[in-house]
Amino acid sequence: MKSDLVGVVTGAGSGLGRAAAELLLERGAHVAGWDISGGGLGWLSGRERTLTAVVDVTNPAQVAAAAEEVRGAWGRVDFLVNSAGIFVLGSLADVEAADVRRLFDINVTGTTLVTQALLPDLIEVRGAVVNLSSTVALKASVSNAHYAASKAAVAQLTRCWALELAPHGVRVNAIAPGPTNTPLFATAGMDSAATETFLAQRASTIPLGRTGEPAEVAKWITRFIDDEWVTGHVLPVDGGTSIS
Repeated sequence: MKSDLVGVVTGAGSGLGRAAAELLLERGAHVAGWDISGGGLGWLSGRERTLTAVVDVTNPAQVAAAAEEVRGAWGRVDFLVNSAGIFVLGSLADVEAADVRRLFDINVTGTTLVTQALLPDLIEVRGAVVNLSSTVALKASVSNAHYAASKAAVAQLTRCWALELAPHGVRVNAIAPGPTNTPLFATAGMDSAATETFLAQRASTIPLGRTGEPAEVAKWITRFIDDEWVTGHVLPVDGGTSIS
């Protein structure tokens, strides 16, 4: 990976966002970590080549202010990792309308607002965007249909933005992780026992026989940032789930 790249990782306080930010820092990048939880960003405190900001990605004013801070500190933005997102588990009969609205507001609108705010910077340097979709965007599943739909929207935004921004040299790709051991499920209200049961059930359906780890997803995020001739790709990193 090129050294001294500058970029933003949303959802950097935990899970896949944190894993991506950690690996990017290890590889010499300057990383602005954004998260709705200030406490989650504590791991970045005092580290070189970092900025942190408490950002609700659905709030345009907060997103714009954080983007301006990055420009002021480092003068450019080479990459964006849209990792901020939430999970909702529930059948069609049980899901609440408010949960569906919040799901799409964060996973889809939030991804859009952050990308819009940093778009002039990315165009200027012919940069890279990596979105976080999901394997359930590629393969139907039971009990999390609305989450799947929100991540399918992210996948299609990725493809459409890749075409739109290709004339500017901006590459847009997405990772579609399979079930991965992250705090995402806790944010959906699942306790540790429920999460363990959920992941065990999912593992039983995965061809490679286990769920994933954040670091296994993060390395593909960095690859998309580094590769200059791939765009519009939605890559399953899922132990074979999407082909089973």
